[in-house]
Order: sequence, then structure tokens, then C-alpha cells
Amino acid sequence: MRHVSRDSRSGKGLAGADIYLRFLQLTQAVRDLPTLPPLDPLEERILAGVALATRTGERLSVRDLMAWDELAAPATLHSRLKSMREKGWIVLADTEDTRRKQVQLTEEALRHLAQLSRAVVKAAAGR
Repeated sequence: MRHVSRDSRSGKGLAGADIYLRFLQLTQAVRDLPTLPPLDPLEERILAGVALATRTGERLSVRDLMAWDELAAPATLHSRLKSMREKGWIVLADTEDTRRKQVQLTEEALRHLAQLSRAVVKAAAGR
């Protein structure tokens, strides 16, 4: 393990880390706002996947999520989707095929993501 002295931690490396650390502080402040209940780590990953699909215009169904092997077992995903619906993060919308449900972000979830986006910009600006 390499020993890092106090002097070698200052400079450019710390400046880059400082932006990320400010971002973490700001995102924690956003999470502390009285909006939606917090998500567990798996729910955060599901939210990120749904948000990315939404951004690209992809329609993501529950079945599509089940195909993401890296997330979790189908029973676990179903319980997390149910939890996220109860917390107000997502809704399941009907599709042309009544057996398939599309996963969509709620307006509250979109507002939360917009707040996180502002936190990124604020952290990068050094405010």
C-alpha cells in the first residue's frame, strides 16, 4: 500500500475530488428534502436504469427489467418495483399488450432528478 503524505494530497487531485465531494454534499441535501421516501441501493439502480431508458425514449417494461441479469432475481425485482410504486417513484402503465406493464417515472421522481442535476452543476461551478 502506498503511503500518501499530507503534502502530496493537495493540488490538482484534491481539486478534482473536491468537486465530487461537493456533489455528494449537495445530493445528500437533496435527499434530505421532504419529498419522496428514500430508496435502497437496488432501487437506486433500478431508478437509474429507468431514467436512462426514459431519456433515450425507450419504453421499458417489467419484463425488460427482468432480463437485466445484473440487477437481481425476478422475485426481488418484483418486490422492489412494488416498493418503488408505494414510495411514489414509479408507476406501471398499461401497454398494447395487457400482460405487459411499462415502467415510468412519476412527476415527483423527475423533479428529484432535476434537483440532482442542479446539484451537479452547482458542484462543478464551485458553489
